[in-house]
Amino acid sequence: MPLLDFVAIAAQLPGSWTSTRLGQVGPARIKVLRMDEQAYEEETHDYNEGLLVISGYLHLRIGDQAIRVDAGQMYLVEAGTAHGVLIGSQGTLVIIDL
Repeated sequence: MPLLDFVAIAAQLPGSWTSTRLGQVGPARIKVLRMDEQAYEEETHDYNEGLLVISGYLHLRIGDQAIRVDAGQMYLVEAGTAHGVLIGSQGTLVIIDL
């Protein structure tokens, strides 16, 4: 697998909150996107999703709870859990779909 610079790849994406798939490790799909301080609507998946903040921070909403995920931290969203992004999230986010 080639060397991946997540921040540089995210910076080259045509828009924020549009992920690009970088590859797969076993069953896990690896994606990256750029966050731009806008909210992202609530969604639910039938698989676990790791949200790894590379730079900046993610303001995540799980139910009525707001969770701040800082650079170097990852939040694991369990399958079937509704989650959304609150206003103010910015930086680079790596998504690992399990």
